[in-house]
Parts: sequence; C-alpha cells; structure tokens
Amino acid sequence: MAKNQKSYTSEFKQPIVDLYNAGGTSYPQLEREYGVNRSTISEWVKQLSPIKVSEEETVTLKEYKALQKEIQRLKIENEILKKATAIFAKEQ
Repeated sequence: MAKNQKSYTSEFKQPIVDLYNAGGTSYPQLEREYGVNRSTISEWVKQLSPIKVSEEETVTLKEYKALQKEIQRLKIENEILKKATAIFAKEQ
C-alpha cells in the first residue's frame, strides 16, 4: 500500500455504493460530495454491489471471491485427507 493512500471503512463505502445503485446519484456527484476519486468509487461499486444468486439470495463480488478461496482451500484439505486415509489403510 502506498504511504499516502487513504483507507476507508466498510461503513463509509457501503452507503456510497447504495446511493449509486439507487440510481439517483452519479459518480461525479459522489466524487464531489464525499471527496473520493471516481475510480475508487467505481471499484467499490464493482466489489460491493449485490449479485443475484437465486430468487432470495444475493452476494457481493468480494463475498463471492472469499467463497471461491474457501472452496479451493477445502478441496486441498480434502485431497490431503484422502491421501492420509489411504496411507493409514495400508498400514493396517
């Protein structure tokens, strides 16, 4: 991270994303009102906007990526356990 780069909390980001998604506020308006660069707001919108998964369920891109990472970790653990099971089965 750069030395002078600002860090924003989720509590600050989410209302800005919600304002944009509601359709009444543009990037330039949000940029002027909150003093945050347009590209930064655009990235927040991409990361924090809900994605409809099913009729009742939505996730954000950030949550989706976290779930993908967890799935990958669990697959690796599963392979390790399969190999360990095979090794222990041979010993008996």
